[in-house]
Amino acid sequence: MGAVVTTKINIFLSSLSDKIEDELEMTTVCHRPEGLEQLEAQTNFTKRELQVLYRGFKNECPSGVVNEEAFKQIYAQFFPHGDASTYAHYLFNAFDTAQNGSVKFEDFVMALSILLRGTAHEKLRWTFNLYDINKDGYINKEEMTDIVKAIYDMMGKYTYPVLKEDAPRQHVEVFFQKMDKNKDGVVTLDEFIESCQEVRTKL
Repeated sequence: MGAVVTTKINIFLSSLSDKIEDELEMTTVCHRPEGLEQLEAQTNFTKRELQVLYRGFKNECPSGVVNEEAFKQIYAQFFPHGDASTYAHYLFNAFDTAQNGSVKFEDFVMALSILLRGTAHEKLRWTFNLYDINKDGYINKEEMTDIVKAIYDMMGKYTYPVLKEDAPRQHVEVFFQKMDKNKDGVVTLDEFIESCQEVRTKL
């Protein structure tokens, strides 16, 4: 399921990545945010890529920040056949590292750097944070069920009616059988990373 979520996020971000590459060929950006050098050091983007990203971010969000409602509207465009609002809510919370109800350019570009160019370990840590809805450092079955249902809703007609009504619960049971190593009812970050790496090794 970790691979599924990462794939869905990358669908949302891939067009932006492609656009960056196109614009790098065609244009030079004059305006740049403060702290550009610091962001360059903290991310896997070049200074020029950050400039292009910032211009696109400001075009979409002139105020310089994105609230949850605007984020949902943007994300929904990539899933026209389903209801992406719940998944977008969880995704927004993962981007909103300060948990203040808004995503700044710095928040956006740090997450983008991990999801597009981060190491496997960084991507897994970010995905774990997405699943850990209440941010207590553990993933429980209720949180996992909410995430899985949100993914099914987002996929819309491409998921239903093929999947049975209890499919989310079944997916969660399989998830916990593989990842809850000590069978205590929750999945820790270490268990999550270890299990995902085991799957990658077998592929």
